[in-house]
Order: sequence, then C-alpha cells, then structure tokens
Amino acid sequence: MSRIVLASASPRRRELLSRFPIEFEVRPVDIDEDPGIGHDPQIVARRLARLKAEAARLIDETSPILAADTIVWFEGRSIGKPGDADEAWAMLQMLRGKIHEVVTAVAFMPEGRRSAIIRHPVTRVRLRDFSDAEIESTIARGEPFDKAGGYAIQDEVLRPIEAYSGCYCNVVGLPLWETLSVLRKGGVRVEGGRFLPECRECPYVQDVNATFVT
Repeated sequence: MSRIVLASASPRRRELLSRFPIEFEVRPVDIDEDPGIGHDPQIVARRLARLKAEAARLIDETSPILAADTIVWFEGRSIGKPGDADEAWAMLQMLRGKIHEVVTAVAFMPEGRRSAIIRHPVTRVRLRDFSDAEIESTIARGEPFDKAGGYAIQDEVLRPIEAYSGCYCNVVGLPLWETLSVLRKGGVRVEGGRFLPECRECPYVQDVNATFVT
C-alpha cells in the first residue's frame, strides 16, 4: 500500500488522521467550494469531497487518496468561513443559542482507482447563548477565520457548544469511525488507533475496545 494522500490543508484533519497508525502526506487541492443555495447539505458535502478526491487523482494517478468536506447548515443555507471580523460577528450572533447541522463527507479513493467510497455523518449542534463580549474575545484571538460556522467545537476558551447529537469528530472536521470504515473498505489495513474520549459515545462506533486518549 502506497502512502495515503490527504487532499486537505486543514490542520484539524491532519491531526485527526494522525491518530491512525498509517503513513500519509498532505497535498491540498483547489476546487470551487461554493455549495449554492437551497440544496441538500448531505449531497453538497458528498459532491465536494468527491471533487477534491478527483482533483487529487488528476495529479497522482496511483496513490490512495482521502478527501473531506464539512458543511455547516442553518435555516436552508450553508454557513462558510467568515472572511473578516464583521462576518465572524454576524455569523456567531446568528448561530448562538440555536441548532444547526454539520455534515462532513469523507471520500476515499483506493490505490489506482477513480471511484470513491464516501460516508457523510450528520451531527446536530446547539450553540450556547454566549455573550457579545465572548464573541469579541474569540474574534480578537483569531479563532473564527478558518472554520465553517466561525467556531470550533474543541475551543476550550469559548466553549461554544451547549449540546450535540451525533459524531463529535464530524464537527471537528474528520469523523474518525467513518474514516476508519472507508479506509478498511478500500483495502487499507488499519489496526487500532488513538480515538478521542468523545468517540466512545459516537453512534458510528465500531470497536468498543479501542484506545481512547486525549
């Protein structure tokens, strides 16, 4: 098995994938990620993850390729990454205290193949009703600008989440159990891994005897 190509620039996806005992290298691809308006977020996430894998395949004809795309969906539209402080402020004010969905599609293209195995777990998230001062603080720290929805579920300072239902890692950006599933289905032997404590309660859990570490 060749080294896996991770077709993503996300440091969070890189950190999560490194929890598996596999070799990979990061090779981001550039595609049009505009999801459009009024479309099913699951279809959009799957399409964009597949397009990323296909773009990586055009560059590398043989290596196994893993790609992913995360959609934050609120009231019928995709909420992307804020471009500046004003957008981050408006986005966090809009989402606080409310429920939205996060879909991360994971696409794995096995070695030498051009078709992808795709999974797309959905997590429902309710943000807590944080204050204007807390929004100002997280913007000052620069936290929102590389994250869809303008927040990170793992942010220990803002602690934005009141409750969620589904896969925790899905909101971080790479659902570990579903990634394990597509890798194994694509012929990659993955023995074990260092799962997050939250993975123990994940609805997609595959091995209750896995190692759970922070």
